[in-house]
Amino acid sequence: MRVGVVSYPGACDDRDAMHAVALMGAEPVRLWHAEPDLGGVDAVIIPGGFSYGDYLRPGALAALSPVMRGVRDHAGVGRPVLGICNGFQVLTEAGLVPGVLRPNASLKFRCHDVALTIERESPWLPGRSEGDELTIPMKHHDGCWFADAAQVAELEARGQVLLRYRENPNGSVGSIACVTNAEGNVAALMPHPEHAVEQLVGSTDGRVLLQGLLDLAGVAAPA
Repeated sequence: MRVGVVSYPGACDDRDAMHAVALMGAEPVRLWHAEPDLGGVDAVIIPGGFSYGDYLRPGALAALSPVMRGVRDHAGVGRPVLGICNGFQVLTEAGLVPGVLRPNASLKFRCHDVALTIERESPWLPGRSEGDELTIPMKHHDGCWFADAAQVAELEARGQVLLRYRENPNGSVGSIACVTNAEGNVAALMPHPEHAVEQLVGSTDGRVLLQGLLDLAGVAAPA
């Protein structure tokens, strides 16, 4: 299994994501932001960091980068994409997942572990059931997910909400931490699963989402 990890100027978590992919037994492939060809990878991770220095607003410039043409095509044929932190911001700016990310309600950078409650069973969360919890670290300033009430209700009805914060750290509407696109093959969250893959650092719960990415890649339509 080959997992592409996008590298942007200003990104700081692409190497961590590649390390996590390798720990999961897959082959990490670096994807440069200026190259639209994804090289036939099976799955894509858009990692955290501060792409293009967060100029304009987080994710806005990265969403216009050439690599996103390849990511759109990849997602369009049903292959999985996981956006993490800045990757969530990029995917909302690109219109690949719903909502927007605003500054945290505290207007402060938050960096600590968060407890996430599983909203429903999903291929993204193999082996886990509704009501189970994951502990994964977060580190962001603009992680307050927002959508209007009608859109939130629609997402809830369609099962596009995967995870909620047990204690809301950033003001996200409905304590929502992870959403998918309507088709379910693109998921995004602000906490960092790639930082929760080794017991030495306190949790291996991030492996659940990464395994979900690999599982979805295994059953997706051919590229």
